[in-house]
Amino acid sequence: MSSTSPAVGRALDVLLYLASRPGPVHGSALIRDLGVPRSSAYHLLNVLVERGFVVHLPDQRAYALGVSAFEVGSAYLRHEPLEHIARPILTKLVASANETAHLGILYGAESVYLLKEQPQVVRVPVTLVTDVGVRLPAHLTANGRSILAHLSAAQIRALFPSPASFISRTGRGPGSLTELRRLLRDERAQGWAEEVGLITDGLQSVAACAFDHAGRPCAAFSVTRRQHRSTTPVPALVRSVRTAAQQLTRALSGHAPTGWF
Repeated sequence: MSSTSPAVGRALDVLLYLASRPGPVHGSALIRDLGVPRSSAYHLLNVLVERGFVVHLPDQRAYALGVSAFEVGSAYLRHEPLEHIARPILTKLVASANETAHLGILYGAESVYLLKEQPQVVRVPVTLVTDVGVRLPAHLTANGRSILAHLSAAQIRALFPSPASFISRTGRGPGSLTELRRLLRDERAQGWAEEVGLITDGLQSVAACAFDHAGRPCAAFSVTRRQHRSTTPVPALVRSVRTAAQQLTRALSGHAPTGWF
């Protein structure tokens, strides 16, 4: 810790400590493990809560990482190294699926698309609202939900704090925290996420996420097709996106949940 800015060092210690834990942490445990004076610890936590880096869960008397922490992590992942590593994998995915594919990350409660590629020969053109840099509500996209499915309940609650968080584009999709959690549970169990007509009527997407060195979901590959006019069956698309996610995980020296791939 720097002798000239102990408060900054302690704040970073708190964030790194919370990031290393699988779920919310009691304030008393944080104070004990970090060896920070009680008054200083709660002052730091209050500041971090105000800035959105930490969320306080009064019912559990615990703390977890907040939206601002996710935004910083997502900003790091938007840098060129991830795009450089993922681009050849995306090219193979498009060749395998013969459909438009994307690489996306989570930015707060939104999906942000870093890469997009289309087949060289498109028999049935697909008009998409997605493009590089476009943001869409993560709870509506297969890309976003494949990542959300691996966040803790506290993290999901921090990202979707109120009914107003559940934007709808086509009148369909999860409209509450309960509905979203049920959907994420099912998609995590099957190993991939699916979106049908939630962004654009008639279009269907499947997605699978990759994991970083700490086992966290860091980015996702998705493929989009016309629901009733594509010649590529959904199981084949699922295999393609999961293979791409596995390849990116390996390229990042990451590790997925046991048996995931």
